[in-house]
Amino acid sequence: MKHPFGFPLALPERGSRQRMPALHGQLRAAILDGRLKPGLRLPATRELAETLAVSRNTVVVAYDLLLGEGYIEARRGAGHFVADLAVRRGERHARGDVVTPDGRLAPYWRSFASLPAPMRTDGFAYDFRLGIPDSRGFPYDIWRRLSARALRNLSKAAPLYDLAQGRWPLRQAIAQHISFARAVSCDAEDVIVTSGAQQAFDLLARVLVTPGHTVVAVEDPGYPPLRAVFLTAGARVVGVPVDEEGLIVEQLPHDAHVIYVTPSHQFPLGVVMSPRRRVALLAFARARGALVIEDDYDSEFRYSPRPLDALQTLDRDDAVCYVGTFSKCLFPSLRLGYAVVPPWLRSAFAHAKHQADWHGDVLAQDTLAAFMAEGHLVRHVRHMRKVYAARRDVLLAALQRHGKHHMRVWASDAGLHLAAKLHAPTDVTALLRRAAASGINLECLSAYAMAGAAEEGLAFGFGMIEVERMDEGIARLMRAIA
Repeated sequence: MKHPFGFPLALPERGSRQRMPALHGQLRAAILDGRLKPGLRLPATRELAETLAVSRNTVVVAYDLLLGEGYIEARRGAGHFVADLAVRRGERHARGDVVTPDGRLAPYWRSFASLPAPMRTDGFAYDFRLGIPDSRGFPYDIWRRLSARALRNLSKAAPLYDLAQGRWPLRQAIAQHISFARAVSCDAEDVIVTSGAQQAFDLLARVLVTPGHTVVAVEDPGYPPLRAVFLTAGARVVGVPVDEEGLIVEQLPHDAHVIYVTPSHQFPLGVVMSPRRRVALLAFARARGALVIEDDYDSEFRYSPRPLDALQTLDRDDAVCYVGTFSKCLFPSLRLGYAVVPPWLRSAFAHAKHQADWHGDVLAQDTLAAFMAEGHLVRHVRHMRKVYAARRDVLLAALQRHGKHHMRVWASDAGLHLAAKLHAPTDVTALLRRAAASGINLECLSAYAMAGAAEEGLAFGFGMIEVERMDEGIARLMRAIA
């Protein structure tokens, strides 16, 4: 779509209620990244509306929002102009500039000079990002109906704060679901609802870590956000290598108080912890009084007929805290997860949750409880398992067809991604740049490793890419490698 600014605008189809937010957001982004320079006169509202084939009111509201936010300014009789943000902000640092660490911050936080970057979603024809499910097949109509019913019920109830542990119907539904699907031994009393798995990790760090004393063992490579919350709490975080059987238990530090594992689908390598390693890990925890955090983040999607129980199923010593999430089987923005907490940990965990945010979103919890109780979750997971299984098979075939001379795929029959080890030493950073130039979005394994030697390899998510694009995307990637 052409218009007077000299760069394209992508607006939703006519009739969409998102046309004004899209116009406002894209103009704001263009001002912030310098494509629209300070002092530039913007087209008149009527002129821009005609050019974009939108209503004049859409442009007027978008300009008014930019005006109120300080991105543009109105000059009587002359029109609207892009504001000089440096002047308006009193010469403060521009977006993305490095800020000198402030001594008022705790030492750990001084390294974060800029705000977190938004996840880039544009410009990639072949999107192999990790951890993002395909929500296009989600039954939103059912969710809207259940949400409306939950809201009606809430309107009739007393306006009170709820339990930190979560809504009882949802805890019952979760206990029933994971007892059946994952053979997790629990009842509703053991379940505490959290704002995603990440909050569960944060709460565990709060109640388990004595700063400067607690040793936390994590998989390496592994999940960086988990490492971050324990480092923030003052723990000493130690990386433990992973091989084809999962975490190498023999290399655990003898003084580990907490051990974090992803046994059903190791992140990011995708391997499954072997039975002998599982027994050895639980024996280690029992002998040393350690807690094992089992992150079961995407095991709903298994593509092998062989059942695989959770590590918690084998636990007879209350040594495992099982953490799950609905981000992968439903959608990430739902921000609902849960922890199955051993009895000795339950009270402290619930009090930490209460201090953090009192309790989660009641409307979302009630909606999810009904969604699960009526069988919609099971049906949705069953449907998406078939979708993802087809994508996984095509991706494996493409990697074998085009990449067998360049990489070896780690064995994996679960989850939403595959990982592969490169045969030859490779400048992975340069490779990712070449891949991005070819429209390929993917990640390297070294991004998940701690300091020191990192696995040279790539990770391929298949939650966001269509089957039809996979073969060509992998072929282009191999040309970039070659």
